[in-house]
Amino acid sequence: MRRSGRVYFKGHPAGIVWQDENGYGFQYDKAYIIAKGTSVSLTLPLREEPYLSGTMLPFFDGLIPEGWLLDITIKNWKMNPNDRMGLLLVACKDCIGAVSIEPEQVNGEELL
Repeated sequence: MRRSGRVYFKGHPAGIVWQDENGYGFQYDKAYIIAKGTSVSLTLPLREEPYLSGTMLPFFDGLIPEGWLLDITIKNWKMNPNDRMGLLLVACKDCIGAVSIEPEQVNGEELL
C-alpha cells in the first residue's frame, strides 16, 4: 500500500513524498518546476526525476519531531516510533520552516 503526502513550500504545492513497497520517494510537481520554484532543500535540488531511497529521505526525516515532542506525538496519535512515514504525515502539517506536509486522501480518508 502506498502512503503519500503533498509537500508545500511557503504554501505553494511543490511535490509529493511517498512510501510504497519499494521504499521512499519524493518528486517535484511539473508545474512547480516550470514556475521555477525554490527547491525544498539543498539536498533535493529541482529536477523532474524522482528522488528514491530504501529509507526515509534525510530531509523529510529531519522534519519529524524529536525528544519530548516526539513522545507526545507518539502518545497522542498512538503511533509506532519506527513508522517514519506515519510520523511525517501526522506531525508535519504545520512544522517549523517553509515546508509542510498534507496527507493525501483516498475515498475521503487520510492514509496514515
